[in-house]
Amino acid sequence: MVYILHLETSTKVCSVALSLNGQLIATKEVEEDGYSHGENLTLFIQDVLHQSDISIKELSAVSVASGPGSYTGLRIGVSTAKGICYPLNIPLIAIDSLTSLTEIAKIKHPNVNLCSLIDARRMEVFNTIYNSKNEQLKPISADIIDIDTYSEFEPFVFFGDGTEKLIELWKGRNCEPDMEIKSIAAGQVNIAFEKFQNNQFEDTAYFEPFYLKDFVSTAKKA
Repeated sequence: MVYILHLETSTKVCSVALSLNGQLIATKEVEEDGYSHGENLTLFIQDVLHQSDISIKELSAVSVASGPGSYTGLRIGVSTAKGICYPLNIPLIAIDSLTSLTEIAKIKHPNVNLCSLIDARRMEVFNTIYNSKNEQLKPISADIIDIDTYSEFEPFVFFGDGTEKLIELWKGRNCEPDMEIKSIAAGQVNIAFEKFQNNQFEDTAYFEPFYLKDFVSTAKKA
């Protein structure tokens, strides 16, 4: 039996899932403005293991959102994944955040181009675009958004936490927002199981998240 633990911390959603032989069996997540990953992640891991009545020693691998996304969120997720994989001597599987997000969207929107968006502050987003055949039309990049961005891929559905700030900007275009689709760990299940079967693992000691942009700190409020 292949139990894989899935961790998604690239956005404000803190999400944990557990799969058995490529099938989702437990999940827990919360979305909070304050990025509560540090407080919630290990508790959520305990909860999904308890739901499934297995011990952490029964895990076959851990998959984790590798980025792009929140610098702090990614660091927490990867550090936690390493902290489980290293002592248990089990594989670490990296899943890019935007492809995982697309996996969630294609279930709901199977017949249209899918535009995944993760907020990168101001009018910038992390993005990739897939078609209905699961072919990547546009590779992952950090893009400054304007009124015509990605028009060559219309019609499409756009989703993820970068969506809200584009609804008015893209109003009247041949694209549709879906605010219900979030970055959650369940999107990793199929990809992680395929990677496990193909032995596509990371070097646990040296793996680092894919930030795509340099970290920029902000001044603390008085």
